[in-house]
Amino acid sequence: MLYRIESDSIGEKQVPKNAYYGVQALRAYENFNITGKRIHPELIKALAEIKKAAAITNMEIELLNRKKGDAIVKACDEIIEGKLHDQFITDPIQGGAGTSMNMNINEVVANRATEILGGELGDYSYVHPNDHVNYGQSTNDVIPSSGKIATIRLLEKALVQLDNLIDALLTKAKEFDHVIKMGRTQMQDAIPIRLGQEFHAYANVIKRDVVRIKRVKEELKYINMGATAIGTGLNADEMYVKHIVPNISKVTGLDLVQNDDLVDGTQNLDGFAAVSSALKVCAISLSKMSNDLRLLSSGPRTGFGEINLPPKQNGSSIMPGKVNPVIPEVMSQIAFSIIGNDMTITMAAEAGQLELNAFEPVLFYKLYESIETLTNGVETLIVNCINGITANEDRCRELVENSVGIITALCPHIGYKDSARIAKNAINTGESVKELILNEGLLKEVELETILDSYGMTEPGISGKELLKK
Repeated sequence: MLYRIESDSIGEKQVPKNAYYGVQALRAYENFNITGKRIHPELIKALAEIKKAAAITNMEIELLNRKKGDAIVKACDEIIEGKLHDQFITDPIQGGAGTSMNMNINEVVANRATEILGGELGDYSYVHPNDHVNYGQSTNDVIPSSGKIATIRLLEKALVQLDNLIDALLTKAKEFDHVIKMGRTQMQDAIPIRLGQEFHAYANVIKRDVVRIKRVKEELKYINMGATAIGTGLNADEMYVKHIVPNISKVTGLDLVQNDDLVDGTQNLDGFAAVSSALKVCAISLSKMSNDLRLLSSGPRTGFGEINLPPKQNGSSIMPGKVNPVIPEVMSQIAFSIIGNDMTITMAAEAGQLELNAFEPVLFYKLYESIETLTNGVETLIVNCINGITANEDRCRELVENSVGIITALCPHIGYKDSARIAKNAINTGESVKELILNEGLLKEVELETILDSYGMTEPGISGKELLKK
């Protein structure tokens, strides 16, 4: 391999001759061999958009040569389109508050712009990573701002899938609205409920999660570009500070606003912690739903067996015919991961000192992982599970009719004491509640059938007395 020699404040270093990254990105590559992964493509895109907007702003206020600026913009456009992403070699977990990420983009843009202008890679006399690409900026405003842009875009993809899940659940709620089944509390028989009501409830909790995520996403539109090192704007022209965020909005197509207090915007990462918290709550909702789906489909002959999940793969290497609820299982595992990531994000947001938080890299790494795994998990939950669920109506009806839980509806008519006695006898003897009530002459059959109308017992506000009047 051929090399070129580059130098920085640490000293000289050999850099691969055809590399678009430079000495500082290479040092980071060697220092931070942590995860074996690279920074997220959405973050690379956001970094390039910020560098493009900065070049445009600096050209507008005549602080950057038009020829150099246009080359920078062209190089950024190529990166935004997905080119040169293999030149971003820094690990997502790194020391230095993201300086390595920032210098990686600065070097790649500078080298590609130099190439566009007819120079050779590594010849920074054409376009310099710091003096031109990073002009008016600092790692400390570039990294949190690009991190927010990337997060917004990833959240938008997640919200699309969550909306799709709501639609799928509401479709099932309508399909199953007529299916009467036994409701359970603390894993014990309670009172009848419609299967459609259960699925409608799943849709509603996800609706609330969507509202929470949208609310915290709004916090991310406030970015600290123009703050430079600590929020005081040192080395940034006054007109640059005024116009940089509007130009980033134009480049990204996002409604972005400059922080009112740039010191606050540079110090604090609470917006990211709020996003992680909302994702965690959503993950809890999804895992609880997944738990329910596994229970309702359990058996299929020795468990509840009230619904059927679509069979997706063999469930055992030793037990022929066994099919496991693998999609709800993976959804719960995703939830466990998101909940763990939330703790990492919480600690990273808490760990900043004074004017800067140095722990954004690990925060972004875990936050992006949470958003993407939730997005992908919800998609497979819809396609490979929810859409294919069917109800075992006969099984549901059988469990309701043989349950002692229906005794609750009789309390207003025969009293709590007699109801409790009938329930106990039913459990001890195996006889049905209906048989015991009729045998003791506590109610007439027509009255009993009316009171124990299964659908009526699933509608709030309809009592047995009202049914009898009808």
